[in-house]
Amino acid sequence: MLANIAVGLLESASIAKGIESADAMCKMASVQLARAGVIARGKYVILITGPVGEVESSLRAGRQMLGHDLVDEVLIRNIHAQVLETLDKRAPVKELDAVGIIETKDAVATVLAADAAAKAAAVRLIETRILVGGGKGYVTMTGEVGAVRSAVAAGISAVPEAALVCHVIIPQANAQLLETVGR
Repeated sequence: MLANIAVGLLESASIAKGIESADAMCKMASVQLARAGVIARGKYVILITGPVGEVESSLRAGRQMLGHDLVDEVLIRNIHAQVLETLDKRAPVKELDAVGIIETKDAVATVLAADAAAKAAAVRLIETRILVGGGKGYVTMTGEVGAVRSAVAAGISAVPEAALVCHVIIPQANAQLLETVGR
């Protein structure tokens, strides 16, 4: 299901400029600051949500403020609702079927992979973690094995190969993993 909103994400090489940019982005347009914080190697990530036009205006303001400190950016129109529901938190899952995991080198790639995976097949996202130590991110999902395979394939296709760390599909996950997957 699409959330009918857009997500914009900027990654800054400077913490100070990142904070300044987050402020400028929120002042420029009617957006919600969903996440902002320091990630590995002294970078700063800003994630905003809102109507497409507002997010585009906000991203322009952020890019302008960051200048040469801009590391990466993404705009996802009509993001899948599950990505927002699992952003840096675990969605309740009663049992596991097959499990898929996509691990990336940065926050931008993680959001892209999660959105593509959720849109590609009938899977349940468990968690979309964009602020993990070392600058990595990951998305976990569960569902019927064929759906998980399709979702993982779509997710890894949505990110540059250089941003992908690893991807795994566990066809019949042991029930004990329920306590650890996505935590």
